[in-house]
Amino acid sequence: MKDYYETLGVSRDADGGAVKSAYRKLAMKYHPDRNPGDSEAEHRFKEINEAYEVLKDEQKRAAYDRFGHEAFTNGGGGGPGQGGFGGFSAGGFADIFDEMFGDFMGGRRGNSAARGSDLRYNMEISLDEAFAGKTAQIRVPTAATCDACDGSGAEGGAQPVTCQTCQGRGRVRAQQGFFTIERTCPTCHGAGRVIDDPCRVCDGQGRVHREKSLQVNIPAGVEDGTRIRLAGEGEAGLRGAPAGDLYIFLSVAPHRLFQRDGANIYCRVPIPMTTAALGGSVEVPTIDGGRAKITVPAGTQANQQFRLKAKGMPVLRSTSVGDMYVEVGIETPVNLTKRQKELLREFEDAGKGRKTNPESEGFFARVKEFWEDLTE
Repeated sequence: MKDYYETLGVSRDADGGAVKSAYRKLAMKYHPDRNPGDSEAEHRFKEINEAYEVLKDEQKRAAYDRFGHEAFTNGGGGGPGQGGFGGFSAGGFADIFDEMFGDFMGGRRGNSAARGSDLRYNMEISLDEAFAGKTAQIRVPTAATCDACDGSGAEGGAQPVTCQTCQGRGRVRAQQGFFTIERTCPTCHGAGRVIDDPCRVCDGQGRVHREKSLQVNIPAGVEDGTRIRLAGEGEAGLRGAPAGDLYIFLSVAPHRLFQRDGANIYCRVPIPMTTAALGGSVEVPTIDGGRAKITVPAGTQANQQFRLKAKGMPVLRSTSVGDMYVEVGIETPVNLTKRQKELLREFEDAGKGRKTNPESEGFFARVKEFWEDLTE
């Protein structure tokens, strides 16, 4: 027979907390409900429980440390489940079972009809719609409550009756050797109730597949990836169980004029070379559909930004509003006439000897120093 300490993977001087922790991990891994039809896992689960029943009890553990497995034979005062150092009862394991599997199994006792599945719906909206918000109508294929039986699953709307196999608990107990195992009732599948005369429309499911129309309110300021939850609008549960939820995942389509960064809006506006040099003004669009005029000072450089306060996106669930940044791009003229070329050459000649291009002059000064350093 395998050593109990080896079975749980703990040392002989392990304290009670370490023993319990090792047991929990192994019981979770090899539990029959997680390994249906796996006889090897079921065997390991039995070994784990047998080892834990001994090592968790100080008196049993002391006897085991002294006499080994012989302490629990007929000559040693009874096995782990035969009295002696305290007969095994389902109570100790049931408490740990509740602790480990209560949420996983939806509770050990009582009705556990299957809650409906959550659904996901992907929706693309424009940046303008994200700015202003909108109300959208969507159609979602889902499992809805059967109208013929009002979700009960029984013909004529009759109520299901208590399952005689589990007496309404949804769980059945089976004796396996010296300990008791609880499993989902095979008759009612955990619901605790059964239907004598199933509904002919939904075949006793209490729900039918159809398309549902919903209205979705999209608040102003939503961002790409925002998730909207509609509670109870997912699939209907089996035989009157609670419905799941519907999750709307939003994606914001790229805009032809604006780029968004959080609550701020960016817009790149090309301006003529002459406007950048001499100064002037330019009219730009805003995300709210309006217009704004920007004063361009003389000597404006490429990629310079101008801020329009509170002309950006609204902040979701806030009264704050982002800003708009206009970045100017200086456009070099093309398809020049002969006269335009002559004027540009005259302009170039007139500027010789004068510091009219500080950025390029500074750059080439640094280049000259770089080359001189290399020749030293």
